[in-house]
Amino acid sequence: MSSSDKPKVIVAMSGGVDSSVAALLLKEQGYHVEGLFMKNWEEDDTDTYCSASEDIKDAQSVADKLGIKLHTANFSAEYWDNVFEYFLREYQAGRTPNPDILCNREIKFKVCLDYVLQLGADLFATGHYAQNIENHLVKAVDHNKDQTYFIYTLTPSILQKALFPIGHLEKSEVRRIAEQAGLVTHNKKDSTGICFIGERKFKNFLAQYLPAQPGNIETIDGKIMGNHDGLMFYTLGQRQGIKIGGQRNSTGEPWYVVDKDLTRNVLIIAQGHDHPKLYKNNLIFEQAHWIYPQTFPLRCKAKTRYRQINQDCIVTKNTVQFDQPQRAITPGQSVVFYLGETCLGGGVIV
Repeated sequence: MSSSDKPKVIVAMSGGVDSSVAALLLKEQGYHVEGLFMKNWEEDDTDTYCSASEDIKDAQSVADKLGIKLHTANFSAEYWDNVFEYFLREYQAGRTPNPDILCNREIKFKVCLDYVLQLGADLFATGHYAQNIENHLVKAVDHNKDQTYFIYTLTPSILQKALFPIGHLEKSEVRRIAEQAGLVTHNKKDSTGICFIGERKFKNFLAQYLPAQPGNIETIDGKIMGNHDGLMFYTLGQRQGIKIGGQRNSTGEPWYVVDKDLTRNVLIIAQGHDHPKLYKNNLIFEQAHWIYPQTFPLRCKAKTRYRQINQDCIVTKNTVQFDQPQRAITPGQSVVFYLGETCLGGGVIV
């Protein structure tokens, strides 16, 4: 096969180690590889927040080392319209959204995918820890790093175009490959924080866009314990940042957020990590997305947050009944379903 006959794959290169190694492996496998660096955030873009300038420098360094072309694109308007405004609406409604999931659905695997296909790519690759096995979304070998939770909204037609070159590797191996290849990103810290916005003091950041509405903090019996800064700053199961001093019961257990009364603008707290108010056997979800059609009731496993171990459950079209009570099921987050290692899809918790 001549070099012109090889499939052209464009890799979403963020300036991190995972996408760097994804590009390296694809080049070694004989693909015609190019990179794409996306900028998706313009607001208050300063050096304080490890801004895009450092990331694009690293992505360009890797592209130069690999001898591949690096495209750049700015999807800030699409990010604002399709991700960030939803993110703000959800917080305003007292829920806790997951912007990474929406970001993957609306930006990486929609706007960005369309863009790379317009550039003449046959395939699109990312540095996600996931596997695409015969157009099924399958967990990464490194279960600690598996990111199928964040990309459960993929479709069969997207999977036909998607490559996840590092899904079969442990993270430590990815770093070793990067170091051996002399890539500047080999020891770069993993990014955390809001998708594409990066690390910043979340409370201050959110307060720039939404007016905070302080109110009372009450126990489940209605006793006022203090004041909260705004319900949007708290999530179920939260312990840190409630700021009611050392008020504990005789057992010395700390306070946790167990509910939000949106009508009265009251934050409800109770003592003890395993307080019964924090546990539920079921949930309702909306925006259901199944990668392939399913029949119900469906016996499978599910997780309601990224790091959770998969839990046994029965799913109907919009409800989940867990075999065991689950702690801090949080409206706005996603419930994602699995059968064995295969991700079936998911939905947003109501």
